[in-house]
Amino acid sequence: MSGAVEPVALIHDYLLFLRGGERTFDAMAQIWPRAPIYAAAYSERDTEGRFAGRDVRTSWLQRLRVDRRTYRALLPLYPRAIESLPVAGHGLIVSSSFGFAHGVRPGDGAVHVCYCHSPFRYVWHERERAIASPPRPLRPLATRTLDSVRRWDVRASERVTHYIANSRITQRRIADYYGREAEVIHPPVDVDRFEPGDEVGDHFLFVGELLAHKRPEVALEAARLAGRRMVVVGGGPELRRLRSRYGDCAEFLGRISDAELARVYPRALALVIPNVEEFGITAVEAQAAGRPVLARAVDGATECVLDGRTGVLVEGSDPRAFATAMREVDFRAFSPEAARANAEAFAVERFREAMREAVARARAAGPRGS
Repeated sequence: MSGAVEPVALIHDYLLFLRGGERTFDAMAQIWPRAPIYAAAYSERDTEGRFAGRDVRTSWLQRLRVDRRTYRALLPLYPRAIESLPVAGHGLIVSSSFGFAHGVRPGDGAVHVCYCHSPFRYVWHERERAIASPPRPLRPLATRTLDSVRRWDVRASERVTHYIANSRITQRRIADYYGREAEVIHPPVDVDRFEPGDEVGDHFLFVGELLAHKRPEVALEAARLAGRRMVVVGGGPELRRLRSRYGDCAEFLGRISDAELARVYPRALALVIPNVEEFGITAVEAQAAGRPVLARAVDGATECVLDGRTGVLVEGSDPRAFATAMREVDFRAFSPEAARANAEAFAVERFREAMREAVARARAAGPRGS
């Protein structure tokens, strides 16, 4: 990839947050530092300047001033916004997709490698929950909209030359929904941001956006049943309701900076992950800070937590199962050194090297069907 201009285009759904998907995309973007970045919409402030100085090109949605408060309402517009991104002049497209980015329209003969965080959850595995969210009179419209987006999503998958999944569950979903194979490359974690601390508190920790599918209420109810305190990091639509209901047993910090988060992790007894994660970047972050993880014994957590060595994996999603572990397990007895060593397997440079090699193989193989 030499020369004055690289023929690579980098795509992400929208850059309106700095969450796990955006941090992964940032690591990808650093592999091709001169490549333009395309996204449906972009906020330099809300991505904490991670892409400042880069050539970021947005769709017509940018003119609507979409932000983290309004982006969900514009769901029906994203397929057309992504398709409008002018990427046809690039010979290599590398997308980072949790819903729409895989639907860009490459030019003839281009290779499109998609790093898939998850097929769009609200038209597939979270469809029923998404339909139940709006008021009842609006649900038929929601059903038709999601059905339309699902049909588009399948067509969009046919434009991808090669899929890379972030975990085994995403690999299975790509096969089930799109009929496509995918290799697995786990997301990167900047483990050097974290280090074990000297003082561990008496509370458990939840880190993530407060969304229904993240199931923060399971963690909070478990803490209440166990008589333990919970510290909650993250904002989102569920914040006000959860703070009102669990304010007596939990401290809600809202969204905090990377530096603050690095200070919060080492003081927790354990990080609690009550939902099914495609992978679990926060689980690796907690281990990098020397702390164990309490999570469901399913999918992503089983790929990054060593049960009994760097955390505890429980069966099912009942708060009582989590509460039992909170009461009965001595989380102070877990080795910070073992947790840190496990986290280092997911370091950023390992991810970058794996991505370089996967993209090189896809590029050498050429366009799909060639």
